[in-house]
Amino acid sequence: MDDLLGKIQSSMNKVEELAAKIPGYAGYKQKELRREADKLLRLHVARKFEEQLHRLNDIQYTLTGKGRLASVLTLERAGMKLQLLIDRLKTASYGYAGLFDAIKVDEAALDKLYAFDAAMLEGVEKVAKLLDRLAEAAEAEERTPPEANELIRELEALNNTFSQRQDVILSQK
Repeated sequence: MDDLLGKIQSSMNKVEELAAKIPGYAGYKQKELRREADKLLRLHVARKFEEQLHRLNDIQYTLTGKGRLASVLTLERAGMKLQLLIDRLKTASYGYAGLFDAIKVDEAALDKLYAFDAAMLEGVEKVAKLLDRLAEAAEAEERTPPEANELIRELEALNNTFSQRQDVILSQK
């Protein structure tokens, strides 16, 4: 997080640096910078998953060209789950709590959100490896259901994990 947060802080202009010296504003600005860093990270993760979605579409195209429509239908389910994850990443809340909200979001919770979202990058690697195996099976005209089912299970697990993201805010002390 320090890298992305540091980049955002280093890009502050003179007016922002001066405003950061106002009592009370500095803490507020730090929260805003953490939220911005988390938002940028989530958009980066979403783009990485979009790259995998394009790969999945290419595999479906290959299978369609070979007349293997049953495999294409299975992969369509995987594509929908992957698209759902991408949409959730792009639209997830990034730690805002209003002035009168019952739950206040502090810097530690924002750091946990960032760590949670950074961990989603591991999911990109898992999906990429599964798609590598799936592409090899499709090209070799081997059976694809085992790889396709494993991909669906992984995407379901990623969506379930992302569903737990809100617990990071709700469980803060």
